[in-house]
Amino acid sequence: MKTLHFSCLLLTACSFVACFAQETSDPWASYDEAADLAVLAQLENERMHYQLLRSPHQRGAALWAGFEAELAAFGAERYEALKPLVLGASIDELQQAVDDGELSYESLTRFYLYRIRETENDPARYLNAVISLNPAALEQARERDGDHGGNHDPIFGMPVLLKDNVNAAGLPTTAGAVVLAANEADDAFITERLRERGAIVLGKANLSEWAYFFCGDCPSGWSAMGGQTLNPYGRLVFGTGGSSSGSGAAIAAEYAVAAVGSETSGSILSPASANSLVGLKPTTGSLSRSGVVPISATLDTTGPMARSVADVVALFNAMTGYDENDFAMPRLAEDLALEYRLTELAGKRLGIFESLADDTFYNEAAERLIAGGAIAEVVSFAWESPESFSEFLGAEMVRDLAAYLATYTNAGVEISSVHDLRAFNLEDRTRMPYGQQEVDMMAELDYSAEELEALRAELQSYARLQMENLFSQHDLDVLLSLNNMHAGVAALANFPALTIPAGYRDNGRPVGLTLIAPSFREQDLIDIGAEFERLTMARRPAADYQ
Repeated sequence: MKTLHFSCLLLTACSFVACFAQETSDPWASYDEAADLAVLAQLENERMHYQLLRSPHQRGAALWAGFEAELAAFGAERYEALKPLVLGASIDELQQAVDDGELSYESLTRFYLYRIRETENDPARYLNAVISLNPAALEQARERDGDHGGNHDPIFGMPVLLKDNVNAAGLPTTAGAVVLAANEADDAFITERLRERGAIVLGKANLSEWAYFFCGDCPSGWSAMGGQTLNPYGRLVFGTGGSSSGSGAAIAAEYAVAAVGSETSGSILSPASANSLVGLKPTTGSLSRSGVVPISATLDTTGPMARSVADVVALFNAMTGYDENDFAMPRLAEDLALEYRLTELAGKRLGIFESLADDTFYNEAAERLIAGGAIAEVVSFAWESPESFSEFLGAEMVRDLAAYLATYTNAGVEISSVHDLRAFNLEDRTRMPYGQQEVDMMAELDYSAEELEALRAELQSYARLQMENLFSQHDLDVLLSLNNMHAGVAALANFPALTIPAGYRDNGRPVGLTLIAPSFREQDLIDIGAEFERLTMARRPAADYQ
């Protein structure tokens, strides 16, 4: 009996050890990213011959460490049960599910946290899309549940991600850089607006470090703090676009309802189109930039990224408001808002680029809109980015980053200038594995305030003249482009742009139709974009992330 008893104890102990080992085993123990890097090295696109995937500065499991007990209580069974209700749902549909008692804001937030952990903790599926999670997210979700039932903003109770160059109290704002790892700043203006309207800041999305004005020809989507962002539509096949790469990958993989991105020249349009999302690059001056790590005060703007035009409108409206500290903002009304509506295309005049006539997707998109009543005008337009454009951005970043560091950062941040940043990175190669070509360039610049203003005026006036002449000559409402092909001229002219999923190449790569309109005519983009979305229903979810 003693022997039997001992055997039972031994069996029980072994079972406990086995279970414990199973629950606490490290999925990364046998992972060697060299195999993945070898796959990438075979691609024709040399920009995807990455040197690194995971970063030594990444938080890894520490990302969700504070949620382990809550997520264990939530469990895999509940997560699977909620998938049909949450995945693919719009903001309006999620709000209806809450109203019907099928969902709560807390369970929705738990769902996304669980999903992030399950995906980002899987060596075969991780995307490096998130840099940090808000430790107060569930508490805030419970507060929203307690306040449910009032006349709330559509974004109320909805978990959203912020690109990690947007300040949010309680989370570091790193811009993907090691030097800003301890940058605990108060809310940016747009973050304040989101919280006031009831949104839940779920966390921060990865990005191309310093909004992709850092390392020259390095891969888009890389940051020292977040690693290499990967595309859920082709994880080791397609790039994510940049610089709002984490915002794009995270929303494509359904880590939140929507995400805030930022753009100087293509940084919303590129990742939105690469990840089959809707992305709005608004007119600079329609949304605040206060508390956002800058490149260029002239061109920078924040903007929404989501899976539908309606959700982009909801997120945009939740961020609006007049910011007296942002000199780019005209005296817009506090209730500035876009409207999601389905309108007739009859009479809408579309500029069709002659240079894109051979692209099947472009032609099919134009034909759909023309069949709906729009009028096509074939236009010839040649634009080459001025040689001085990069120096202009560099000179503005030298000035504007110093102002951000002086105004928003705390004592834990060790730098006050671009020159300090360069010196800091030189101390440790892991802070800049691809070098810091743009920082080196900026360190050599010596523009006076007068010279920089003259360069700004020259570049912007030239771009505006080109675009305004094109629109007036053909009496256009919008110009049709693809992906981020004309992002540079739109940025310099300060014309807003909206990209919408248009389909997928034969190899599965997403394609976006991009609409461009004159300043502060975002509503035209939304009206035509919503109708194109309705006519085509082109977007499909990323198959490996369902």
